[in-house]
Amino acid sequence: MSKPSPFRYFKTSPEIIRLAVMPYVRFPLSLRNVEDLLHERGIDVSHETVRYWWNRFGPLFASEIRRKRVQQLRTFSRWQWHLDEVFVKINGERHYLWRAIDHEGEVLESYVTKRRNKRAANKFLKKAMKRYGQPELIVTDQLRSYGAAMREIGNAEKQATGRYLNNRIENSNLPFRRRERAMSRFRRMRSLQKFVANHSSVFNHFNQDRSLSKREHFKLNRTAALAEWRGLCAA
Repeated sequence: MSKPSPFRYFKTSPEIIRLAVMPYVRFPLSLRNVEDLLHERGIDVSHETVRYWWNRFGPLFASEIRRKRVQQLRTFSRWQWHLDEVFVKINGERHYLWRAIDHEGEVLESYVTKRRNKRAANKFLKKAMKRYGQPELIVTDQLRSYGAAMREIGNAEKQATGRYLNNRIENSNLPFRRRERAMSRFRRMRSLQKFVANHSSVFNHFNQDRSLSKREHFKLNRTAALAEWRGLCAA
């Protein structure tokens, strides 16, 4: 028995819904920016409609992308990980966004906590390793919580720290910072966790490393990624 389409109760076509969700989650745009872009294409929808579509279909699109890529990442992302924590303000209170990427810049895991201690680092590491397996090397900053958590897990010898070793993930934090400014920050931990989980999947899907590939290969990969996006959650 085939799985029912998630678009079955919507009058709007799935193509328009995908077209509305993609720029909002992929680029640092507000809901009203997306509304204006759709209006230029002759699609008249409210920014609140875009918000509803994002909340309804964003997690579905991200989970399908993640399900298709997780097996590939388990094979090719176990050489070297880069870990870092980002300071995020939620209603004036400081929170911490833990992020893990591999040696190619693929975002592996994003996790939001109120504390930056051993317990939070331990939970973050176990969550990432449960999904992707044990890496050969983990590059972190000088935060002691990483070392304490890794000693408890039993892979302290795999940790590497250095002044410039973690530049890759420092640069990887920039798209999130641009997104944060466009959204005028976040108001709840739950909404932040939901967004970063979905944003990382979409970022991985469209990230082609254009500086490392020829123009012809980049164009082919970009076309393939767009075609795959247009087929997400298809019945």
